[in-house]
Amino acid sequence: MHDLKWIRDNPEAFDAGLARRGLEARSAQLIRLDGERRAAQTRLQEMQAQRNETSKQIGIIKKQGGDAGAIMEEMARLKEDIPLMEAQDKSLGEEIEAILASIPNLPGLDVPDGPDEDHNVEVRRWGTPRDFAFQPLEHDAIGTKLGLMDFDGAAKLSGARFVVLKGKLARLERAIAQFMLDVQTDEHGYTEVSPPTLVKDAALFGTGQLPKFGDDLFKANTGHWLIPTAEVPLTNLVGDSILDEAALPVRMTALTLCYRSEAGAAGKDTRGMIRQHQFWKVEMVSIAHPDQSEAEHQRMTQCAETILQRLELPYRTIVLCTGDMGFSSQKTYDIEVWLPGQGRYREISSCSNCGDFQARRMKARFKGEKGNRFVHTLNGSGLAVGRTLVAVLENYQQEDGSIRVPETLRPYMGGLEVIS
Repeated sequence: MHDLKWIRDNPEAFDAGLARRGLEARSAQLIRLDGERRAAQTRLQEMQAQRNETSKQIGIIKKQGGDAGAIMEEMARLKEDIPLMEAQDKSLGEEIEAILASIPNLPGLDVPDGPDEDHNVEVRRWGTPRDFAFQPLEHDAIGTKLGLMDFDGAAKLSGARFVVLKGKLARLERAIAQFMLDVQTDEHGYTEVSPPTLVKDAALFGTGQLPKFGDDLFKANTGHWLIPTAEVPLTNLVGDSILDEAALPVRMTALTLCYRSEAGAAGKDTRGMIRQHQFWKVEMVSIAHPDQSEAEHQRMTQCAETILQRLELPYRTIVLCTGDMGFSSQKTYDIEVWLPGQGRYREISSCSNCGDFQARRMKARFKGEKGNRFVHTLNGSGLAVGRTLVAVLENYQQEDGSIRVPETLRPYMGGLEVIS
């Protein structure tokens, strides 16, 4: 959510930020509506003061035995007009709020400009893709040949974009998730949280999924929504609250199932586990001081990269351009892991600094020397478990169809070295 006062004071900067996202200017419309509302509020206050004064005059006239008929007619008109002015004030306020709620965050000054993913900028690479002596397979072919990855069975149960993992692949998925949690909590200082995965409208509004992206979500018949990421419940834990400045940063992590309708992904990644309706993910969330959020963003991205380094999976990190950023993001780094079966890098983590955009929507503040201020919120995958499983299968596959278990994961697999 944007600060209307800041928009009034900086209309050119606001419109310039929207233009970088490929959006039309909105400051003139918002300033006009705000002016109309402020005028309505002023008139309403004048009418209320006039009503109070008129009421006093009626009392005095009646006490003196005079005729208060004319002034009572004026009072009657005020009683009719005040509710109309109150309704106008409310209507204008709701219109302004609806517009503000639909406008995405402004990109940071250091975010590269560009209309789409082709204009993202690579900032670093780690690791060298393995040189295979045979033609590497994609993960779905590997898992199916092992008899441990069943897409047909999942389709019978739930339709497309689901999978059933069995035996050692199911355990490998669990091992990956446990390893990620251990690193993020024991080494990186994130507090593990087990949050609800069903949330109310307000939680999704707070993090920016609603009202604009309801079609991307699954909704229960109770009025709850299935979370698309643990960012939603974790970040909202500090909503409607005032934190102590000394408590910042607050760092949380959670392993949850996530649910996405993939409404905008028709025809994309219809095979395999890359883009599913249901998947496990380890999420990181930081609630930071505004002066420290950029440093926290760099730290969070490194925490995600550490997982891939420990698993010895080659990756690259890119900064998203203005046309490829998420709705709530001010700046985003995507981490893309190398998949030899596909012969390209694919996203496995997205780490975003949202500035105070989400905090304003959910009223999350901290108390400092300068009074109450909005916190900055950050979120990132640490990592997507299913996509990490995909990367392990493709990078550690062997010519006989077996999978070598990464050394880091062997303690979580009871010492197992090869899945065959």
